[in-house]
Amino acid sequence: MLLQTVRPNIVQAIRAYRVEDLMQAAEGAGQHFLYANLVDAQSKQDVLEKIAESFLFPTHFGKNLDALFDCMTDLVHRAGSQPGFVVVLEQLPDSAKFDREAREQLLDVFRDAADFWAERRVAFRCFYSFAVARSTETSAWERVEVAPAEKPAPKAVSKNGINPNFGMNMPMMSSAFDTAMWLNAA
Repeated sequence: MLLQTVRPNIVQAIRAYRVEDLMQAAEGAGQHFLYANLVDAQSKQDVLEKIAESFLFPTHFGKNLDALFDCMTDLVHRAGSQPGFVVVLEQLPDSAKFDREAREQLLDVFRDAADFWAERRVAFRCFYSFAVARSTETSAWERVEVAPAEKPAPKAVSKNGINPNFGMNMPMMSSAFDTAMWLNAA
């Protein structure tokens, strides 16, 4: 299994891992899969809003780094025992409004969350990639495309049907932050 080759509480570049493989590994291990494609984000506020939307954070999410940490840790911990997390932050921006320092601050929140969950013996793996600039003049972004494999990967289908929060090309995810799911389980 893919996750057995990755330390349980880590934040690292996605490198050779494919999002689809990570999603399937999380599903196979019964862990939460949290995915945010940040290709259109240009600022810290954009990044936080996209993460909140993608991870199904509560509407009261404060859209700052402290609130992000609280949502990734205490809020979920109070909901009960957790099976583990696989988080993918795809295409982190590299712009004047979201520079290296801002990226490191964001990744530090995920590192702190990994430490929080490690103390509770819950796996928390976070993978990230960076957007690649097309032009230094326009600050436009392009996604780095990888040549397709000979055999396309099968599309993931949710056990509960189609998730209306995601486009057709977005992987399905389970979210520990979907409070409606908690209410239905109670």
